[in-house]
Amino acid sequence: MALPGLPATKRGINIRIEAENWLAPENEGKSWRVRKGAGGGYEFTPFVLPLPARAALAVKTQDAEVVEQDTAMRERQDIWTRYDALPNSLKARAEKAHRIVMAVETLVDAGCRKKMAVMQIAKMEGVGTTTIMNWYRDVRGLNKCDWLAALAPHYAKRAEQVECPTEAWDILKADYLRLEEPTFTACMRRLEGLAKNRGWQLPSAKTLKRRMDTLPPELLTLCRKGEQALKVMFPAQKRDHAVFHALEAVNADGHKFDVFVKWIENGKEMIVRPVLVGFQDIYSGKILSWRVDVSENKECVRLAFGDMVAKYGVPKKCWLDNGRNFASKWLTGGVQNRYRFKVREDEPMGILPLLGVEVHWATPYSGRSKPIERAWRDLAGDLAKPPRFAGAYTGNTPMAKPENYGSTAVPLDVFLEVVSEGIREHNARLGRRSDVCQGKRSFDDVFMESYQEAANRGAITTATEEMHRLCLMAAESVTVSRRDGVINLSDNRYFSDFLLQHRGTSVVVRFDPQALHDDLHVYRIDGTYLGAATCFAKAGFNDQQAAQAQSRAFKAFRRATKDLEKAEKRVNAHELARIYGDVQTTEPDLPETKVVRPLRPKSPISHGNAAVAHHDDEEEDWLTKYNEQMRPTERSLRLVDTDED
Repeated sequence: MALPGLPATKRGINIRIEAENWLAPENEGKSWRVRKGAGGGYEFTPFVLPLPARAALAVKTQDAEVVEQDTAMRERQDIWTRYDALPNSLKARAEKAHRIVMAVETLVDAGCRKKMAVMQIAKMEGVGTTTIMNWYRDVRGLNKCDWLAALAPHYAKRAEQVECPTEAWDILKADYLRLEEPTFTACMRRLEGLAKNRGWQLPSAKTLKRRMDTLPPELLTLCRKGEQALKVMFPAQKRDHAVFHALEAVNADGHKFDVFVKWIENGKEMIVRPVLVGFQDIYSGKILSWRVDVSENKECVRLAFGDMVAKYGVPKKCWLDNGRNFASKWLTGGVQNRYRFKVREDEPMGILPLLGVEVHWATPYSGRSKPIERAWRDLAGDLAKPPRFAGAYTGNTPMAKPENYGSTAVPLDVFLEVVSEGIREHNARLGRRSDVCQGKRSFDDVFMESYQEAANRGAITTATEEMHRLCLMAAESVTVSRRDGVINLSDNRYFSDFLLQHRGTSVVVRFDPQALHDDLHVYRIDGTYLGAATCFAKAGFNDQQAAQAQSRAFKAFRRATKDLEKAEKRVNAHELARIYGDVQTTEPDLPETKVVRPLRPKSPISHGNAAVAHHDDEEEDWLTKYNEQMRPTERSLRLVDTDED
């Protein structure tokens, strides 16, 4: 396009040059010069152009400079991104090259010729002069601040991959990614049998197993272990118990002991595994009350609740398991969201609603929802294996029975004494690592401190005698979590999807110590950059919005994994069964055909209530009667050689 005020053709430009005498000899070297490039011609300064043309040329020049700057910035970002993704071994090579090039530059700046400087440094460092000049070629046109990244090796070996038929790969994934968890060897054996009939050429079993292992771990877990195992992979929400004060919120659950106990009931002795029902303060973690019975029943729950109310007072909130015993109408009758039994308008109010306790239900089959489950884990080992219980321990699973299983049973009074001592020690143990204990104090200490403070300001509702009776009536190196891929650092928790690929491995993290809530940058041990992990902030234990957000995040995680399952499993179970059902296996060679004839027994034949006998001289008559009386299915057969004369 022509500039404003100038002709649009070559002939018009030449006429303008002659008319305005642009090529005046006295102006040579000032406003014009002969072009030295191929094709010849002349080059002019912008000052010979009219003002509109000079303005348009200046605008275009500025636009070109902006484009060049943007291009240069993108190139800088690309080379630094590539450098950051390299392992430490390749970064060390780049640092060596950068150190040598900068040494050459130092000599050049001191007045030494570049060729002599290169030869001198090459001799001292033991590298070739051609190599140094190649490094200069790599950094040509770049700012010195970008030379380190530009000198990093940027070659990569192309991954070699053996081709596998798409249909065969889909069938293998559909077979392996099943909840029955078949072994890969068995799946491969079935696929090889199918490949013979269809003429497929398959890679080796090791190659296909490596490809299968590269599938996302959340997909493998969902398909082979189910949603519960997938839920374990998703980081649990850590709740802040400090939002409460002592006795403001409690939770309850039952625990069945792995110990045989001599239980006497109605004058009769029986051997049982008793159940402990306890109420725990959420703020401190202290077990406030407990009762033992042969089973987890509503009476035991009510008595344990009554003990807590009588000793400490009435809590404001209570988290309960949604089991039949805790959701009994005698305890929670009148609560509209009980979801157990039929809620009737005329049903009596339960103890908890009558006392003004706000009832919350924990998620079924989710130990994460009840802090008391953590206490049960401690007590399961400490209270089930003391010396006084020797021979009575049953093992925590049927496959973990000790050799002295069932050799004795603990008397009830001894059992209750040990449990009482164990719970007292559990509450008084120093150095608890909970949020409120800070690794120094015990559950008893933090509970009593908060309890006294709350009582002084009237936040504790002490129980009256009537209430009690009501209850008694009928950059440092860290290890990624092997379980859910979480990184714990300075009491903060960080997670991102890529960490699931590195569970149980050590990584290097870089962070700002004054901004620990910002993203955590994660590297492999060899220095390869992996990505940024987001900080998961704690949520208040009764923060419903945080709980809903956590639920939505897990649902999105599960939905994405299921979408991945649909994309990877393109052959369903019915199609897989049909495919393998159509396989024609090779039948073994059959033996030579023989003639089948009736076997005529010569011993007495029993039929019904009568016996049919025969003699050698009456064989013909007997055979006639036998064939008439015996059903075809009752006749014995034998193989007779066809070569008989």
